[in-house]
Amino acid sequence: MNRHSPLPAFAIALVAVALTGCAVPQASGTNAVPPVIQHIHGVAADPRGEDLFVATHGGLFTLTPEGAIAGPIGGHDFDAMGFTVLDDALFASGHPGTQTPAELGSPNLGVIRSDDFGESWSPIALTGSTDFHVLTAGPDGTLYGIASDGVDLLISTDDGLEWTRGATLAAADLAANGDGLYAASEEGLLLSTDNGATFTPIADAPLLYTLDAKPNGSLAGVGTDGALWSQNTEGTWQRLDALQGAAQAFTAIDDERFIVVDDRGIVQITADDTTILAPAR
Repeated sequence: MNRHSPLPAFAIALVAVALTGCAVPQASGTNAVPPVIQHIHGVAADPRGEDLFVATHGGLFTLTPEGAIAGPIGGHDFDAMGFTVLDDALFASGHPGTQTPAELGSPNLGVIRSDDFGESWSPIALTGSTDFHVLTAGPDGTLYGIASDGVDLLISTDDGLEWTRGATLAAADLAANGDGLYAASEEGLLLSTDNGATFTPIADAPLLYTLDAKPNGSLAGVGTDGALWSQNTEGTWQRLDALQGAAQAFTAIDDERFIVVDDRGIVQITADDTTILAPAR
């Protein structure tokens, strides 16, 4: 695709959904009303246990399996447009909030890192200049991202300190497993086996706009048909639950359990059940 081509239509539609209803969440306290989290950009499992990290317009929150929401962690109110977990380190990108320290960057955060699960953050690279809307980590520790102002894949093999350019790629999402780097694009599902230098299409895959790799290495994502799709280890895709509205965020918690943010709120989906963990407000 041409370097200056726009993002695919399904990605633009997703962005339009995410840009509605922005509000700075309320901080929680001993007797405070539980915080309202809106404009969710990402969800990920907390490596310490069963909680989820929820990356939002107003900071990083936690959500317990019982539906209790807390945050923003550390009082940090930055807009976490991109977010990923690599081992016990958190990486984020986006824009500063009203209380964000100046050293984290403005108008864009570049790449920031937390080694205490969100209590504190440090600038790592591209400070002030770059806003990643797609940010993911591979099983080998490689970080991949796509900035909001371009379609070039950016790659870091040293925990985000230095970034190099890969293929020109109009992709709505990325996921990496032992086979390589996958991209959800308007051309369909693409795979790179040369660390993002080139991509080739994968036959018989649904057209997806969110994507994640499950622990067993197979993939899952939300399709443009409005449904959750899950791949088995043989490569066959299965259509699971239909969503309500577009997915704002998605992650595979384990091989058979998925978290999606749609018009219902934060929803857990398995092959046998659908549970609303935190309803939309």
